[in-house]
Amino acid sequence: MTTNKTRIFIDGQHGTTGLKIHERLKDRPDIELLELPVADRKDLAKRVAIAKAADIAVLCLPDAAAKELVAALGDAGTCVIDASTAHRVAEGWVYGFPELSKAHRQALLESKRISNPGCYPTGAIAILRPLVDAGIVRADSTPAVFGVSGYTGGGKELIEVHEKTPDVEPFGVYGLELTHKHAPEMRKYSHLQHTPLFVPSVGHYAQGMLVMVPITRDIVAKKVTAADVHQALADYYAGETFVPVRPLADHQWLERDRFLRADRLIDTNSMELAVYGNDAEENILAVASLDNLGKGASGAAVQVINLKTGVAETTGLAVA
Repeated sequence: MTTNKTRIFIDGQHGTTGLKIHERLKDRPDIELLELPVADRKDLAKRVAIAKAADIAVLCLPDAAAKELVAALGDAGTCVIDASTAHRVAEGWVYGFPELSKAHRQALLESKRISNPGCYPTGAIAILRPLVDAGIVRADSTPAVFGVSGYTGGGKELIEVHEKTPDVEPFGVYGLELTHKHAPEMRKYSHLQHTPLFVPSVGHYAQGMLVMVPITRDIVAKKVTAADVHQALADYYAGETFVPVRPLADHQWLERDRFLRADRLIDTNSMELAVYGNDAEENILAVASLDNLGKGASGAAVQVINLKTGVAETTGLAVA
């Protein structure tokens, strides 16, 4: 970067993700946050001007608004980190998951256009990519991905429903048209040939999520055990601070030795992976636990900002 402080503009800093990114950056001595007056926040020309003045522009916007700003920026040298779904599978954009592969950090360092991952895909891809690359899960299979998130994952509208509606549903499955916007990035970055069956749900609690992928006989390339799946994940993420792999069939993180809480990693940038199995029945379950507003959103963006600015990736981010 060209100055002692990295100049960052968060477009949409008052949304759920933007607020969390701002919170993590506002007191850092190496960061200068550029902000527009309230009256100018919908003025495209002024947003473009301040984005061009920034070293990094983080877009916490609806898809259409993100596309509009990126188009207006053209080939400007500002590094853009887009937290919307607008560019998650677009050509020329690098996916903002540093742990995606051993070469991926270098790809992020070389890119000026970075798409921030979705919360559910972060967990699904973290499980599936190593297993596809290891030849355990077939690239031509159709895995199922199940997940539950706190209601903050739905943004301001869903937050208002859950916090102001007396008889709001305690738990709800959604996306039943099976065309969820997160599915394309799961397919692309997991190295799958087909879109996985993705079934998301929301619980009546604020933050935290679980993503579950059954490793069933119909998707594997060969007979494997839970230990095989666990070893593949452990090898893939060896040395990664934010993606630890729990011991095989670990019960230490379970409530009363039985229940895995979805909200156990809130306000951290950690994503913990675990594997459970019944080898006699050839049934295996891989689970990712993370904060939908942490490693699943704002924390992921800050981790990439840290990488791009040359500071430790843990700067300003909590580790479980």
